[in-house]
Amino acid sequence: MDEFEYDQHLGIKTVGLHEVRNQMVHYNRYEATPFVALDALFEEYELKKTDVVVDFGCGKGRLPFYVNHHFKASVTGVEMSGQLYLDALQNQSSYMEKRKNMKGFIRFENGLAEEYIIEETDNRFYFFNPFSIQIFMNVIDRILQSVEQKNRQVDIILYYPTTDYIQYLENNTVFELLKEVQVPELFANNENERFVIYRYNP
Repeated sequence: MDEFEYDQHLGIKTVGLHEVRNQMVHYNRYEATPFVALDALFEEYELKKTDVVVDFGCGKGRLPFYVNHHFKASVTGVEMSGQLYLDALQNQSSYMEKRKNMKGFIRFENGLAEEYIIEETDNRFYFFNPFSIQIFMNVIDRILQSVEQKNRQVDIILYYPTTDYIQYLENNTVFELLKEVQVPELFANNENERFVIYRYNP
């Protein structure tokens, strides 16, 4: 399936780029993770239906719908842009029309990532370069504070990872590299087409 067909299959509309109006210097434009990349990731990385995923900079919600559809896991999407948040809610409405007995939950929050309150059940955190290293550091610190309050295994999943993100995790946190997943169809032409997953084990 191509991108449009996959969207159609899920009953959503997530294809395309979106420049955020009045773009803030610390936030990047919206671009959904390619479905071919998500397929590659989840061939090698297991999610359980008991996992709770947080997608920072979720845009129109592609990852939340994909994860819920395939794994019945619960997902929270955090999105700064009011327009993208509304697009995500519209997608949620059409996605749920097809699924009367949906397992897990999908919810969206319109706000800044660094203000999102980490729930003690949140244990998988996804980033596709949504913002600057300064905000990333802030979000990781909040995740680690949450782990101090409720000790649990947590994973950080980076797609198209920046050197800054990787160096911060490796040099300044307790997270350890779990695995790297290359996107077979894309990696040969672009070495950034990969996922890097870090884990904290209590």
